[in-house]
Amino acid sequence: MLEILGVVAAGAATIGGYVQSRGFTRRRLRFVEAVRSPVAPVVAAVGATLVAAPVVAILPLVGAGTAVLFGVGVGAGVAAGARDSNRLPPGD
Repeated sequence: MLEILGVVAAGAATIGGYVQSRGFTRRRLRFVEAVRSPVAPVVAAVGATLVAAPVVAILPLVGAGTAVLFGVGVGAGVAAGARDSNRLPPGD
C-alpha cells in the first residue's frame, strides 16, 4: 500500500511541476528571450531536481526518483511554455 502512495506522490509531483512551470513560463517569461534557448529547459530541470532532492530525502514515501521525475516535469513544462508563448498574441 505504501508503494502505491509513493507512486501517486511521484506522479502528482511530476504533473504539478509540469503545469506550474508551463503556466509560469507562459505568463511571466513570455518576453524573456533566454527562455526560448534549447538550454533553458535543461537548466530548469537540473535546478528543480537539485531543489527537490533534500525534500525527498526526508520524506519516507518517496525517493530520489521522485526528485528526478519532478525535474523532468519542470523541464518539459518550461519547453512547452516557451513554445506556447511564441504563439500567443501580446497581452494574453
